Amino acid sequence: MKPYLLKKTNWKTIREIDFDLAVLPWGATEAHNLHLPYGTDIYEADYFSEAAAQIAWERGAKVIALPTIPFGVNTGQTDVLLDINMNPSTQMAILGDVITVLDRQGIHKLLILNSHGGNEFKPLLRELGLKFPKMFLSTCNWYQSVDKGQFFDVDGDHADEMETSLMMHLEPELVLPISEAGPGTEKKSTITGFVEKWAWTERKWTEVTEDTGIGDPRQATAAKGKPYVEAVTRKLADLMVDLASIQ
Repeated sequence: MKPYLLKKTNWKTIREIDFDLAVLPWGATEAHNLHLPYGTDIYEADYFSEAAAQIAWERGAKVIALPTIPFGVNTGQTDVLLDINMNPSTQMAILGDVITVLDRQGIHKLLILNSHGGNEFKPLLRELGLKFPKMFLSTCNWYQSVDKGQFFDVDGDHADEMETSLMMHLEPELVLPISEAGPGTEKKSTITGFVEKWAWTERKWTEVTEDTGIGDPRQATAAKGKPYVEAVTRKLADLMVDLASIQ
């Protein structure tokens, strides 16, 4: 049994454990260029939550990783076939139910391990923190945990060189040959505030990319993905250990 993975353990194993931290992985179901699976964000969330929780557990942290939520905010992709949108208000309801259980059962620390750029949990946790004053609520984006420029040559933010290399390492059988991938060319805004990133508007996905990717994936390799995955996993495990230890 793996007592740090709720979906792979049982009540006999965990019923006497006083867990210090629950980890809720949260992904999305959406197209990733032409060559990566719709579940890319889910596979990433699964792997990083489970691998980091194992390391944290072995270091003495009483952490439990919950099953991954498979749908995220995809409000800008309504015309992409089977990109499944979950509204922020729905996320709020789900989080409220999960936190209610944790709070009632004495697990007063929660980390949302986010795997999708469209998810934004900070405002939700601000509001939920008022409703659950005993809870320590936190969130992290695994893709911001280490400098990917140390591992990859071409920048991007969706099905790019980084994400393709990662999936080539984690789930190679689900990745089409790189010759099948589109170039991931982004049509950038001409509005200065948006370009400088101090102003924001939602991207209408099919208006800014023809293949649903943003960032050229064609220099991706599994060999590049492996050290990046290892670095992210170590960073996440450190965070889990730190959160589990605070009083």
